[in-house]
Amino acid sequence: MKKNIVSTDKAPAAIGPYSQGVKAGGFLFLSGQIPLVPESGEMVAGGIEEQTKQVMLNMEAILKSQGLGLDHVVKTTIFLTDLTQFVAVNDIYGSFFQANPPARSTIQVAALPKGALVEIEAVILLD
Repeated sequence: MKKNIVSTDKAPAAIGPYSQGVKAGGFLFLSGQIPLVPESGEMVAGGIEEQTKQVMLNMEAILKSQGLGLDHVVKTTIFLTDLTQFVAVNDIYGSFFQANPPARSTIQVAALPKGALVEIEAVILLD
């Protein structure tokens, strides 16, 4: 099975030895996105709401670069440094998935890269 690397300058560049995404076996596996502003590579200003929105915009940018949208997402995993922020994250996340949301897991973690409060990874079905 061949894999194809996905990359766009409309989303933050990888900050380590990984790809923004990989297409393989009829799926696109999107690496975890943190709330970096693509143009600057810096963390978005604000709290959990602003960070969650930036993460979702970064995901959308990668999908759009492949001619896809959020409606193709079949599974996400949300990583939070503070699970008490779940309701705020859920509200922003839900505004991006208003119909037929994907399957999802949410996990509290001790820390995330660059001090992010939220990271989201996704699996996308390629039609």
